Amino acid sequence: MKILLSNDDGYRAEGLEALREAIKPLGSVTVVAPDRNRSGASNSLTLDVPIRAARYDVDSYYVNGTPTDCVHLAVSGLFDFEHDIVVSGVNDGANLGDDTLYSGTVAAAIEGRFLGLPAIAVSLCVEPGSPRNFAGAARVAARLIQRLSVAPLQGPVMLNVNVPDLPDDRVLGIKATRLGARHRSKPIVHAQDPRGRDVYWVGNAGDGQDAGPGTDFHAIAHGYASVTPLQIDFTRHAALPELSRWLAP
Repeated sequence: MKILLSNDDGYRAEGLEALREAIKPLGSVTVVAPDRNRSGASNSLTLDVPIRAARYDVDSYYVNGTPTDCVHLAVSGLFDFEHDIVVSGVNDGANLGDDTLYSGTVAAAIEGRFLGLPAIAVSLCVEPGSPRNFAGAARVAARLIQRLSVAPLQGPVMLNVNVPDLPDDRVLGIKATRLGARHRSKPIVHAQDPRGRDVYWVGNAGDGQDAGPGTDFHAIAHGYASVTPLQIDFTRHAALPELSRWLAP
């Protein structure tokens, strides 16, 4: 199996290296990751400047672009071979519910799916003072990848995986979930730079709002890893008949 590994925290991130170590026994791993932290980049592509890729280790490259750039380059011509799967992570923080719309980690997986490959995004749900057990989250991802290689899922495969930041023996299992939803984000933070000019920071993400049984929030809160199947089609199909009537003369 030829595995393409990327992330949004940058090529030096602890989670990226933990994931590479965990999946190396499963096949040939190629890393193509951003040259710096690009968290929150979502699905943005760099179109106004050239993109450069530089090798920093064996089968490992950094790119002066977004996570989507990294996967797009890697799948669309950077190499003279084809990959079998795209894996993104381990992200330094949760990607639950609405987070998936902003997440560069999830975006890297989505780009892999756009380009016809099965894809998995993996995130560690760190909390203040939690152990930052990236290796544990990486082992969960490795088990899922191995299972996919033996028993592939039908149809387009794009999985969003979140793992609680717990010691291995305290993660209770893996649950299939749907995306929950957060309350609106906290207010922006207003500050001033050393010259007295106004600057603003985006506020922290809101707490879980739709976080009941069956959601990714609920699984994580109760000590389970969460696996949510994602789809690219944003169309609200149930609303099409009503929209057609509304548009009719």
